[in-house]
Amino acid sequence: MEPLSLLEPRESFLRVEKVRRAMSDAGFDALLACDFATIYYLAGRVFDGFALISVADDPVWFVKRPVHLGGELVCHIRKPEEIPGWLERFGVAAPSRLGLEMDLCSYSLVERLKSVFPAAECVNASGALRAARSVKTDEELAKVRLSGAKHVGVYSRIPSLYTTGMTDYELQIAIEYLSRKEGCLGQFRISGSSMELFMGNVISGESADAPSPYDFAMGGKGMDPSLPVGASGEEIRPGCTVMVDVNGNFTGYMTDMTRVYSLGTLPKLALDAHQCSIDIHREFRRLAVPGASAKALYEMAEGMARERGFEKYFMGHTQHAGFVGHGVGIEINEQPVIAPRSRDILEAGNVVALEPKFVIPGVGAVGIENTYIIGAAGAECATDAPEEIISLD
Repeated sequence: MEPLSLLEPRESFLRVEKVRRAMSDAGFDALLACDFATIYYLAGRVFDGFALISVADDPVWFVKRPVHLGGELVCHIRKPEEIPGWLERFGVAAPSRLGLEMDLCSYSLVERLKSVFPAAECVNASGALRAARSVKTDEELAKVRLSGAKHVGVYSRIPSLYTTGMTDYELQIAIEYLSRKEGCLGQFRISGSSMELFMGNVISGESADAPSPYDFAMGGKGMDPSLPVGASGEEIRPGCTVMVDVNGNFTGYMTDMTRVYSLGTLPKLALDAHQCSIDIHREFRRLAVPGASAKALYEMAEGMARERGFEKYFMGHTQHAGFVGHGVGIEINEQPVIAPRSRDILEAGNVVALEPKFVIPGVGAVGIENTYIIGAAGAECATDAPEEIISLD
């Protein structure tokens, strides 16, 4: 049998304790998790089944597949109705107030789990888990930094991938191929149902102004109505930008990075808006310290865009995104969220992707995105690459 957990004991302890503190703050005594991102966070691997974390007892793992995993307090089940019997066998107290991932589980699964634990009050644990995962351990941050370094290496080679007459879709394929060869896992893990994507966005020219149904900062026409986002298959033209925002998942922990490329000469409006994005990043790095308000950081970014006359292009033109930054890690949309109504307060160990972008009609999208690690001295950039608009000529 292969050990179920791939985490070192100390790392496992740190993660479980964070979850326990979040559980205690939320007022429930046990958590039954089954979402793959949560399972990966707790075990360092993905398996189909459940993890039971209780305040008073050691974690218990219930595995449906794969069948070769074993270890202490690991049991193989066919269905969740078997869980109470195993808890009794292990001497683990039955939960009285049980947290379930109700934002992520299907209605039928939630109702089934409620019937498995009829004596327990079942509550939504999704928010508590998001809060616990938002502050990364040193091991998690090391994975973020490694993904960032590999991400930067791929982006440095993008100009060499371009050939005359290439479409945005062809460039995206070339970037994806290079990324995969350099070790990108390809998995773009997203929480919830408001977003779906393959390996990222490459958006050229007017396509950047196409509204998307998804909760992304930028849209794009896409190649098909079944996935209306990103590259549209249009030829990259002189006088237009190409915004590249592709997958940085090399370690199971993602970085998020956007850079802008161009052919020919761009108008001053586009160049000035791009510089505004860079300047917002500079101010963010200074202000984004533990205790900073996410709402105030959004207001800083929006205020700088407004003061320079770019408010109608900020975070979109035809359609505007309602945020300027977001947490990132195992999933691309974690806490904290840098948005006008956000109640999040930055903490040391948060990982935040900031993406103040602008859509200039007739030109395309400009602005950069970096992933930052929040520390006592400010924001450390994990995607430290050239930020100016890069020529493809």
